Parts: sequence; C-alpha cells; structure tokens
Amino acid sequence: MSLSQQNNAYEKGGRIALPCVTESSCLESVKIAIDTGYRHIDGAFVYYNEHEVGQAIREKIAEGRIKREDIFYCGKLWNTCHPPELVRPTLEKTLKILQLDYVDLYIIELPMAFKPGEAIYPKDENGKFIYHETDLCATWEAMEACKDAGLAKSIGVSNFNRRQLEMILNKPGLKYKPVSNQVECHPYFTQPKLLEFCRQHDIVIVGYSPLGTSRDESWVNVSSPPLLKDPVLNAIGKKYNKTAAQVALRFSIQRGVVVIPKSFNPQRIRENFQIFDFSLTEKEMKEIEALNKNVRYVELLM
Repeated sequence: MSLSQQNNAYEKGGRIALPCVTESSCLESVKIAIDTGYRHIDGAFVYYNEHEVGQAIREKIAEGRIKREDIFYCGKLWNTCHPPELVRPTLEKTLKILQLDYVDLYIIELPMAFKPGEAIYPKDENGKFIYHETDLCATWEAMEACKDAGLAKSIGVSNFNRRQLEMILNKPGLKYKPVSNQVECHPYFTQPKLLEFCRQHDIVIVGYSPLGTSRDESWVNVSSPPLLKDPVLNAIGKKYNKTAAQVALRFSIQRGVVVIPKSFNPQRIRENFQIFDFSLTEKEMKEIEALNKNVRYVELLM
C-alpha cells in the first residue's frame, strides 16, 4: 500500500500496518512485510527492536525497493517520559536508534505516567508500579514542538478515552489536534461510541489486536473466547475463500479503522495483507458488528 493511501496528515482510516513487537525475527519480518506491500510500520521504543526495524527499512531503501517517503513509521512516547522536557530527547533517541531523520507519526502511548528514570517499569519495594503526576496538556505541547521541529510529521495518542481526548482538544492555545488514537478494536470490542466521537473530530482510530491476541495469562484476558474461532467470521470467510482473520481485518478497514495485525509468520504476514480483493456486504458488516461483547483482551491492568 503506497503512501498516497496513507498520507502524512493521517486523515483517513482503512489501512493495514505491521506492528513490531519484541522478537528476534523482527528484522526479517519487517523485510518480508515491505516486500509484501506493507508501508505503515507500528513501533515503539519499549519494544526494544527499533534498531532492527530501522535496519530493515534502510536495507530495503538500499535495494531500491522503497524510498524513505514510502514508509509510514509510528513511534511512541513511553510512560516514564511524559514531563515536557523529556519528550524531544526521547524522540531524538528513537530517531538515533532507527537512524532516521523523522518519524511519520509520534504518539503518547498511554494517558498515565510512571516515575521518570532509567527503569521502564518502575516499582516500589512491594512490587507496585510507581506512578507520576502528569499534565497531558503540557506533554502535548512538547509533542507539538516536535512536529514543528520536523522530527515528527504528525502526532497522536493511544489508549485515550473521550474525556482524555477532550482535554487535549479543548486545551487553550491548541496548535495541532491528535490525528489518531490507537486503541484495542476488533469484532468483539468494536468501540462504536469512541469511533463515532473520533470521526466527528477527524481523528483516525488505529486498532491494535485486530485479530484478538495471544493467550498469555500474564497480560491478556483469557476468559474471552478466541476471536478467530468465531463461527460467524469463519462462515463468512468460507464464502469468500478467506480466513476468519482476513474477514476480521476487512471488517475493520471497511469501518475506517486502521489495523495493525502482529505476526512473525511469513505466510500470515502475506495473508493479512490479502484483504483488498473482496468486500463485505452491508448485511455481513451488521452480522459482525453484532458480535461485539465489549470485552477487552488487553486489560492494561497497570
């Protein structure tokens, strides 16, 4: 998918991206994804693999496969870096690791802060997280300064609810509104109210875990049934000779939601991209919307 379909202003939904989460095979996965046609890469400093992502991008540029402007890279500001004076240095650190001059999108990863310092997950002697009072509006102003400096083409947020979005949108002297809000979104958690609010304010919803997620009890709500075993998704998939995963992704992009399915399996990376050769009917869209259970897989218990 070309950059013409996902411009720097990030104003329209319906795109598919590759999220890069910690894994030794990240370098090869990103290269396979680029060769497949992915151009939006979702990353973060706390995934500890931005050096591999940057290397993959640079290698593909050197091969003549892509140009830098073809890639839409999203980076994230971590919880320990909310104080305004830390925002630009944190982004500059990301750019140094990536060996890139700018990111296309930089987002506040969570609307809450941890104690600043070297520890990514600071905890006290009892093993409880050490939080830090944060002023999201001040953090946002520092994000705006990064955009003005050309370090980020666009800026946005992640895991923000309506109240937190309104806090930014209603901020006196707002220079740039968030262009995107990255949240969990899939057929079992369709986020209709948040999606409608964001549409009204031209904020794109980027849906993470669009296929559900792993069944790791340490951070996932495993009481919810696996999304990809849903009989409705599988029945519709059979009609189009597609997998339940492809149907779930197609559902999201037809709603105007950007999807970022994670995979390190070359076959699945390619399959996840093969969703532009069919469309779901209005009846099928309503059937999938009816699957909504308002249950998160990723509960963010922190």
